[in-house]
Amino acid sequence: MKSFTSIAKIGIGIAIATGVAACGNKGNTPSDSQASTNDSTKSAVLTAEKIVYVNSDSLLANYTYAKEVNARIEAKGKKAQSELQAKGTAFQREVADYQQKAATMSGQDRQNTEERLARKQQELAQHEQNAGAAFSRETADENEKLYNKIADYLKIHAKAKGYKLVLTYTKASPNILFADESLEVTKEVVDGLNEAYKKENQK
Repeated sequence: MKSFTSIAKIGIGIAIATGVAACGNKGNTPSDSQASTNDSTKSAVLTAEKIVYVNSDSLLANYTYAKEVNARIEAKGKKAQSELQAKGTAFQREVADYQQKAATMSGQDRQNTEERLARKQQELAQHEQNAGAAFSRETADENEKLYNKIADYLKIHAKAKGYKLVLTYTKASPNILFADESLEVTKEVVDGLNEAYKKENQK
């Protein structure tokens, strides 16, 4: 009997990026003072084009909506698994009952019973497959809603804060090898998401 797993830690690939402005003058070779001015301008622009990152493990653990999604999917998984186990146990009892009575049954009765049990076993396998597919679809739908909610919020938040690129980090898939802790904005993002979700539920 296959088991249903709860929602996995969702590796939410959130990337909100805009091109970094390129500074430079075409034409004649600039003087030393012009070059110095351009270098300062470049430095100021690059500083303004701030890159930050969010720890998605922490975000999913502390974002109220994400926790609700996880609980909802986990409950559906347990319910589906419980129903499948009940059906499987009932079928096993039927098989055991047949095995006990087979010696006293006529050849025709044994054949009819075996054919019925074979059909029931196939139906049970098909039901299990369908239940697994339905659970996967529901999980994917929930994950997509969660992703969109976070991404939509970050588009607004990043614009307000002047962030040009928001990266995501997860321990299970550490695409970022190193980042200064001063660039992490997980808490402010989680606080903002929870506040927005709270207001949304108050409407």
